[in-house]
Amino acid sequence: MQQAHVYVQCKAGYTLALKKGAGKGHHGWIGAAQKFLHVVDLRITQVVVEPAGRSVMDIAVSQKPHERLADSLTEEMAAVNSLIRERMASEHAPRIPEVTAHLVEAGGKRLRPMLTLASAVMCGYPGPYHVHLAATVEFIHTATLLHDDVVDESKQRRGRPTANLLWDNQSSVLVGDYLFARSFQLMTETGSLRVLNILSNAAATIAEGEVLQLTAAQNLATDEAIYLKVVRGKTAALFSAATEVGGVIAGADEPLVRALFDYGDALGIAFQIADDLLDYQGDSAATGKNIGDDFRERKLTLPVIKAVAQATPDERAFWERTIEKGKQGDGDLEEALRLMAKYGTLAATRDDANAWTQKAREAILQLPPHPIRDMLHDLADYVVERLN
Repeated sequence: MQQAHVYVQCKAGYTLALKKGAGKGHHGWIGAAQKFLHVVDLRITQVVVEPAGRSVMDIAVSQKPHERLADSLTEEMAAVNSLIRERMASEHAPRIPEVTAHLVEAGGKRLRPMLTLASAVMCGYPGPYHVHLAATVEFIHTATLLHDDVVDESKQRRGRPTANLLWDNQSSVLVGDYLFARSFQLMTETGSLRVLNILSNAAATIAEGEVLQLTAAQNLATDEAIYLKVVRGKTAALFSAATEVGGVIAGADEPLVRALFDYGDALGIAFQIADDLLDYQGDSAATGKNIGDDFRERKLTLPVIKAVAQATPDERAFWERTIEKGKQGDGDLEEALRLMAKYGTLAATRDDANAWTQKAREAILQLPPHPIRDMLHDLADYVVERLN
């Protein structure tokens, strides 16, 4: 996209140019794209090719929904990143920015802050406090990651050593606490008690979900209802708060704010279910995780919960040994996969992810037509498309 200087959203063969204009020395630009393309099952026989050898259309189609969303929010995300760097500074404790920068600048999609910005912009908010709220959401997320890595004794995140491994557990916990405090400072600067209520409730719900997971993750009595509570707490709570506060700060009508909440809630649940499924059938190179990491870490996720619910006494004994007691040996992962295949739990988990994705799509379509609305709709699709 840096070479093409265009932005094209492709959906069902329909292309809408959101940004247009050609850089000096380039061969051309796409404008008035509503007339340019409006067909299904498009066949392209001739396109403009940039010097790098990639066509404009190839570049546009290859972009993932979150990448298109990021492109549409370039200025806003730059402001968020600037604010994050400013607020993670500490005059008296240089370790704070060191630890924070290690995680914040390690990459990642920045999906949660983008959801806040997208919701506010879609509702017509001119700024500036959606930037504060997006930074708040990212600080809360980063703080929970620092704490999670300590709890899980993790050694790697986003392909890099975790902060607790590079420094120590104490630094990770305390810097996480600092980021939580900074997030509350940012919330109050908006002057909205409702925003403060939403995000503080989300922070409490996240902690509650993590604690619930401690007791449920290795307990075969954990059923799908408990699993959903855990997922709503540790993942979906911040997604739904991120989208909801965007609508609130924009002064959107209550039905629209509720639709944004519902979208974030369903998207977060679908996102976590998909992640749990990818652990057993994903591409390790793409996910950064080895197949079966959750099994080896004795995490009772949805594919296993579904298999345990249908297990024979001998199969239940297998799950008790490997998950509850943690006695695993050669061939146990293969046996776990065989049992999940026997009962079709991977396909059933995929169906659940699709169902929550559909809820997200239905929720976002309650918002008025807007290019960002379409991107959020496509983002919901992408959550399950990455399972293919």
